[in-house]
Amino acid sequence: MNYIFDIGNVLVTYEPRKFLEERFSDKTAVELIMQNVYLSDEWQIADEGKLNRAEMTKIFCDRLPQYKDEVVNLMKNVTDMFIPIETVELLPKIKSAGHTLYYLSNIAFDIRDHLVAKYDFLNLFEGGVFSCDERIIKPNPEIYRLLLKKYNLNASDCIFFDDIERNIVAAEKEGIKSVLFTTADCVGF
Repeated sequence: MNYIFDIGNVLVTYEPRKFLEERFSDKTAVELIMQNVYLSDEWQIADEGKLNRAEMTKIFCDRLPQYKDEVVNLMKNVTDMFIPIETVELLPKIKSAGHTLYYLSNIAFDIRDHLVAKYDFLNLFEGGVFSCDERIIKPNPEIYRLLLKKYNLNASDCIFFDDIERNIVAAEKEGIKSVLFTTADCVGF
């Protein structure tokens, strides 16, 4: 079986609201930054590999001039938000049981580079697809097809774990058995 994992909230934390709340006591600031940064179209465009962090920082500072210093600091330290979670401990077990590991993640270049440089668990994977490299994000069906084609995988021999339901639905439409990830228990190892 081929185990395909999303990365954010499946292998590493991705909790922008918590990240903001740890840094700001002002709930208005938290909400404005959440809406105008992490839930913005630009965040998605960066996952598509079409904006870098410097460009995003400028856009967000222009959008939220009252929080310019805070936005600069947040964007400078955005990679601090991504910390491995317990699912990572299952990867060697899955691999030693004879299964193959792949990743499929919506992610920006700089965050991808940070994860690859900082954490060795990605070395356990046979390969995968980062959205920034392909300029396509989930749930676009093309990204699932690309992964299958790139590694010559049969959809029926794959199981995909993602924390976002629309991504699961899209994978299932491509014939990939999928599990909505909530905890490491979902993986079954």
